[in-house]
Amino acid sequence: MARIACALILLLEARGLFLSIRRHRGKTLIFYTQISNIVTAVSTLLLLVFGQPQWVTVLRYLSACMLVMTFLVTTCILIPMGGDPHALLWSGNGLYHHVLCPILSTLSYILIEEHSGAVWLPVAVTLVYGLVLLYLNGIRRVDGPYPFFRVHQQSAAASVLWVAVLLAAITAISAGVWALAGLVR
Repeated sequence: MARIACALILLLEARGLFLSIRRHRGKTLIFYTQISNIVTAVSTLLLLVFGQPQWVTVLRYLSACMLVMTFLVTTCILIPMGGDPHALLWSGNGLYHHVLCPILSTLSYILIEEHSGAVWLPVAVTLVYGLVLLYLNGIRRVDGPYPFFRVHQQSAAASVLWVAVLLAAITAISAGVWALAGLVR
């Protein structure tokens, strides 16, 4: 059953990545959304090929947590900050990367796949991503791609607060996905 779900998720990821690469070209990898969906595509492909050894299960857990973060940041931060709900949720790669893949992949992980308890991994990956983007924004190599990384357009205190909020969110998400998966066992 997990292989069937992952095959479907991989097809949706491929469509979303095609649309994203066509739209963003070389800037695709500056987006947490794209990174989380690439991790998901790779982890679902690995599950299809190798089944669920522990290392694949850990990657699936990482991807589920990152996709929940993607979904929640889009719906609870980006849209309220003025993002277009239609563009972010219901069209283009947003439909795949902000809605369909996060929901299906997380449900697959929680309900039908093997589980991992590497709660620290999504936090560490998100922290590294955030620090790299803050640095790249600080030296003006990148603008954004999210409003909370634009260090020249907000105070240092706002930047620190955003980092704290986002790290608290991914920590809660990691613990929540782990706990929900544990209830299913």
